[in-house]
Amino acid sequence: MTAQNSATLPDAIAVQSPLLRGTALAGLGVVAFSLTFPATAWGLESFGPWSLVALRSVLAAALAGAFLLARRVPLPAREHRAGLAVVAGGVVIGFPLLTTLALRTSTTSHAAVVVGLLPLTTAALSAARTGNRPPRAFWAAAVAGAVVVLGFTLAQSGGSLSAGDGYLFAALLVCAAGYTEGGRLAREMPGWQVVGWALVLCLPLSVAGAVLGLAYEPVHLTGHGLAGLVWAAAGSTFLGLYVWYRGMAEIGAPRASQLQLAQPLLTLVWSVALLGERLSPAAPAAACAVLVCIAVTQRVKQP
Repeated sequence: MTAQNSATLPDAIAVQSPLLRGTALAGLGVVAFSLTFPATAWGLESFGPWSLVALRSVLAAALAGAFLLARRVPLPAREHRAGLAVVAGGVVIGFPLLTTLALRTSTTSHAAVVVGLLPLTTAALSAARTGNRPPRAFWAAAVAGAVVVLGFTLAQSGGSLSAGDGYLFAALLVCAAGYTEGGRLAREMPGWQVVGWALVLCLPLSVAGAVLGLAYEPVHLTGHGLAGLVWAAAGSTFLGLYVWYRGMAEIGAPRASQLQLAQPLLTLVWSVALLGERLSPAAPAAACAVLVCIAVTQRVKQP
């Protein structure tokens, strides 16, 4: 090994380590998110849609508040509060509520179409918000991955749009906005604090929603229903968002968002395993195509 190569090796390791760590964290977030729709379907066995979303937010906020208190974290700075409100409105309230309403009439397989478009939408909003412009190869791979996922999920649902699609497309927009703003904030404060303060910010509204929802919606407690509620709160909302924003801070919103191309396919696998839905024989081919697109987006050099 030459002296020049020896001198550059530590630099190469220093560059790759945050990339690998951030990719692993964001990937773990994607796995947690992929269970959200099946968990929500289970939760709807016991609770109404408004009750489920409100209770999910209350439980997640309780976890977040406990962490914030234990670490004696000071209140967020004034300049961060508007961004936290966007995260809260998009990720904590908007996306869970809209997708839960959609799942009353849509299967989890069909609802995965939202996630199929979410990576491309998040990358586009992030580019507009931050001014960071990924190269053309990135956009080509991102669009190709979105097309594959959309084609596969629409084929799973028979190629037609359901009555809940209005909720799903609205959920897509608000979630992408929340991811983009949260990723920006996670570069200025720890990602778990972004999630924690967004959840705590929603707590008064969540408690009021839970009280009203439980008063007006029937409750039929089942093992599936309680397990779905607990995972949606602790797994998807708290743990999933924590590792997701931390990984996004490491590798950037455009690159992290493309890992979510795998989320609809993972959701379909969980739907088969947990809900008994049927999976198309085309799933392996779609999975391979998506993995290729993810690999391209992760290897393209970001500006």
